[in-house]
Amino acid sequence: MTSRRAGVGLLGFVAVAALCAPVLAPNPPDVPFPDRAYAPPMHVHVLAAGGLHAPFIFAQTLHDRLMREYRDDASVRHTLHWFSRGRLVSLGDDDGPLLLLGADALGRDVFARLLYGARVSLGVAALGVAGALARGTAAGGLAGSLGGAVDLALMWMADLVVVLPGAYLVLVLRGALPLRLSTGAVFWLMAALFAASAWPHVARGVRAIVAAERARDYAEAARAAGAGPLRLIGHLLPAARGFLGVETVLLLPSLLVAEATISVLGLGFPGPSPSWGGMLQEATNVSVLAGAPWLLAPAAALCVVALAVHLAAGRPMLTSSRS
Repeated sequence: MTSRRAGVGLLGFVAVAALCAPVLAPNPPDVPFPDRAYAPPMHVHVLAAGGLHAPFIFAQTLHDRLMREYRDDASVRHTLHWFSRGRLVSLGDDDGPLLLLGADALGRDVFARLLYGARVSLGVAALGVAGALARGTAAGGLAGSLGGAVDLALMWMADLVVVLPGAYLVLVLRGALPLRLSTGAVFWLMAALFAASAWPHVARGVRAIVAAERARDYAEAARAAGAGPLRLIGHLLPAARGFLGVETVLLLPSLLVAEATISVLGLGFPGPSPSWGGMLQEATNVSVLAGAPWLLAPAAALCVVALAVHLAAGRPMLTSSRS
């Protein structure tokens, strides 16, 4: 129970952080700052000579442009401004950007992009899971309840998708479409592709459960009372709630990884729009990563979400071949 509460709390924290990104992010996610390429994270201080001070940072200067070496100027302090200009924390207009997680190759705030990217990555994965569960539950419920030709047709369609690995199927479908699409178009397209590739796993499980429940006494009683096919499905589907919960635990992390994979390959969201997968594209360069390990922040966020989902479900860590 304690681990489940921890998982729910962690998921709630991530969701609130994503929803409140405009307030929590010190800088806009798409604004590059000159002379801040690969700038390291800034450290917030409250102790200095003389005792406690209001939270502040030391001025960060570019010491060597070629080596991308930055140094803190201990003689210049910038006090943090709280609840200013609609943001939780920021620096003054003349103090430069506040980079809590450093900057990327263009000098953009990694922390701000991580928060805004959570909206995109978690949103598209959640919609993909919802679509897969809805479609799979409907198909599995019909197949298990009606049987016969309907069962054969629906399971045949599911088998056509199951034989292909989900990630490869999504990559092929995405690669067949235009590369230049708006952020909104890519968002809905990827959610639809995820739902289309994941629903057969749900349908096969629901079909097996509903088919087994159809022979039970309460189902026979419902049919004897005149329940039609759709009403009978409504009586049988609650038996699949546990299975659907497990599928949610498996699918959400898998689709998050699938989004990251597609974006790393350049088929995801356009560059200015932050997503966790798009941010990880730059981290694939080992030479860059060695000098800027903070670019792996989206990978850490993916791990945190996967852990939170499994803890919230109250189940041991599971592995899946969904992607």
